[in-house]
Amino acid sequence: MSMDFREYPDREMLALSLADRIASQVAQHLRGNDGASLCVPGGTSPMQVFETLSGADIDWGRVTVFLGDERWVDGDHKRSNGRLLRRHLLKDKAAGANYIDLYTGDARPDDAADALEQALQPHLPITVALLGMGNDMHTASLFPGADHLAAAMANDAPALMPIRAEGAEEPRITMTRPVLSDAMNIHVLIMGPEKREALERAQKLDPIEAPIRAFLDNATVHWAE
Repeated sequence: MSMDFREYPDREMLALSLADRIASQVAQHLRGNDGASLCVPGGTSPMQVFETLSGADIDWGRVTVFLGDERWVDGDHKRSNGRLLRRHLLKDKAAGANYIDLYTGDARPDDAADALEQALQPHLPITVALLGMGNDMHTASLFPGADHLAAAMANDAPALMPIRAEGAEEPRITMTRPVLSDAMNIHVLIMGPEKREALERAQKLDPIEAPIRAFLDNATVHWAE
């Protein structure tokens, strides 16, 4: 397969269209299965998508939602991805979704990885994975130069790994390459000219230098200025 690149006239159209696409893929999966799983990114880029998606008329009680990565901070901390998710997605109709919080309160993400993996296992493969990308071409917390990046990108990586990277401030926990690659539907959300340039650069690089590259061949990329 090859990357499907979709350009939108503005961010609002992108958010509406992407939320609609995710909702219909989840709903379609639920027609033939007991449950569906939705993996989403943190950061501010997907907030408008979340706001729209939270009102989607799907059977949220059979949907399990989790983040692709989390900073190891308390859920009320302003840098918590979970905080953004609770504010913008897990409300309205989507308040009924099952939510697996990647932050467990353990002292270190290393202490939580095994239990989280067991909690996630029944919801794999991921039905729909929405990924973001930084200007450095990282996705989830798969940062170029991170301490365990090679292990997290390996085909035999566990579903989740603790990871630390310069410039990432806190330690983090992240989904790994195989679990994200195995998602049935992969969407990448990017906005602005810098991200588009980074994406074009990533296509020519090795995934160890540009981790987003590992997912592009099977992804639909959604971009607006």
